[in-house]
Amino acid sequence: MGPMHSPEPTPLDGDEQRALLEVARQSIDHGLREGRLLAVDPAAYPPRLRTPGAAFVTLHERGELRGCIGHLEAIGPLVRDVAENAFAAAFRDPRFPPLQPHERDHLEIEISVLTAPEPLDCASEDQLLHQIVPGRDGLILAEERARGTFLPAVWEGLPDPRDFIRHLKIKAGLGPDHWSDAIRVWRYHTQSFSEDSRRT
Repeated sequence: MGPMHSPEPTPLDGDEQRALLEVARQSIDHGLREGRLLAVDPAAYPPRLRTPGAAFVTLHERGELRGCIGHLEAIGPLVRDVAENAFAAAFRDPRFPPLQPHERDHLEIEISVLTAPEPLDCASEDQLLHQIVPGRDGLILAEERARGTFLPAVWEGLPDPRDFIRHLKIKAGLGPDHWSDAIRVWRYHTQSFSEDSRRT
């Protein structure tokens, strides 16, 4: 008997997407003004946004990555997760300096809402390669304290599955050719939308 697959959640509708994008923008603006996180009351939002959810918030400035922070598993209401991750992407991504006011108007916000991670049974890299779907699957790869993830959007820059896995291992702090029985991999999907396109 094969592994059980969790049903894909119903995609967020346009109004729900707009509400999350607005919260993300408000969180960043509040951070620029006040220097601290925006307090969000989940009760003020639609039911789907009040339920536990995990999301990544990615920021681009003039087409270049400006920050990306998120959670892989739900730890609270989705709307609060988006607010916290938008603030963190703008001001706490260690790869970038904190966002400055003059950058605000050139910022594009993208939100990726994650499905629950599903463990993959893979005893070898080749077995893993046969299970993943390029362009669709996000992956989490871990070995002891080493851990890394790639959102499905990363396939745009790494379309070859073997390259995708090699770079994910590097991101996790492992060698590109490394494999061991201790490696664990999970798959997830995302619904991504941005202020400009709101694509699903």
